[in-house]
Amino acid sequence: MNCYETLFVVKPTLTEEETASEIAKIKEVLTKVEAELLAADDMGMRKLAYPVQKNDRGYYTVLFYKANGDAIAEIERNLKINEEVIKFLTVKYVKNKEIAQFEKLVAAANKNAEPKAETAEAAEPAETTEA
Repeated sequence: MNCYETLFVVKPTLTEEETASEIAKIKEVLTKVEAELLAADDMGMRKLAYPVQKNDRGYYTVLFYKANGDAIAEIERNLKINEEVIKFLTVKYVKNKEIAQFEKLVAAANKNAEPKAETAEAAEPAETTEA
């Protein structure tokens, strides 16, 4: 299995729920093609370098995964037919230095995802019992 990184940009006109749904669809495709999702980095809404389909902004997401080479065609096919995805890019990591960098990126993405989970737990009030 090879190491891959896929960055895709979703239209900015979607609500948060619709954006999360589109990201979940792409993650489902990864599970269908038996790819191992190592990390996901939601970079959020950002300005595009140039207008794409009359959009100046987009919601960026990066997925780091391991998959067989034939799985990439299916993943990219699903990205192409999804009307909410305006751009995507898949990068393959082959050389030892590239794989070392890939592992650093995965670790950083997982590290960034942890504080979000901790803040969600902190936001929930603790149950107290009155005596």
